[in-house]
Amino acid sequence: MQTNTTYTSLVAVGDSFTEGMSDQLPDGSYRGWADLLATRMAATTPGFRYANLAVRGKLIGQIVEEQVGPAAAMGADVVTLVGGLNDTLRPKCDMGRVRGLLEEAVERLAPSCERLVLMRSPGRQGPVLERFKPRMEELFACVDELAARHDAVVVDLYGSAALADPRLWGVDRLHLTAEGHRRVAEAVWQALGLDAENDWRAPLPAAVAPGWLARRSADASFTRQHLLPWVGRRLTGRSSGDGRSAKRPDLLPYVRERAADEAPPS
Repeated sequence: MQTNTTYTSLVAVGDSFTEGMSDQLPDGSYRGWADLLATRMAATTPGFRYANLAVRGKLIGQIVEEQVGPAAAMGADVVTLVGGLNDTLRPKCDMGRVRGLLEEAVERLAPSCERLVLMRSPGRQGPVLERFKPRMEELFACVDELAARHDAVVVDLYGSAALADPRLWGVDRLHLTAEGHRRVAEAVWQALGLDAENDWRAPLPAAVAPGWLARRSADASFTRQHLLPWVGRRLTGRSSGDGRSAKRPDLLPYVRERAADEAPPS
């Protein structure tokens, strides 16, 4: 791919991963890799525009119905599409339908932009990944096939051992930490042919594993605060995204937002 390309606009489409959970800011909102990527792109391109249509909990059918049309109409230079993983985590999942909907999304978005970015989503080490691994890999095979057919970029996060490290995942064990999102932003930045800032695949420093009691305490907290509510939503047909709107629904000039670790102006 040509390097040092100038991109003037970015539209992000997807679910909680693209919305930015669990990269939480002091005001309770979420930042995430797409915001971080937009910040970097805006720093080098005056008048850079950004929209983020992603909403937590969305299935691929909802993404196609609610986000793909508006995203295609914006005519952005870069569109990122990450979806379908929520479907694979459902007890019952029609993978044929998921593949068909993902294909529809790509066919509508690819002609609307200069560069379409797809992803093989990261997977956390543990039993959850192993249980759903066949479905996930079927989804990623579809991503690869569609990218080849439509000249899209694929960012292979699933193949990164570093992003599988549990320390890069939030307490809900479903979403990346701030450092995880920073690495994803760097991965997309590099995939777009822009100059690397660091090695997003670099492993974390070695650390002493937590003891048995600490692990059991963390498991109990996770089950109470995250797993049981998630199961409850599945049983009742509800979603964490019900009633929520996109945080940046319009393609507008992007003003750099203060990072979570920066002090407010005095």
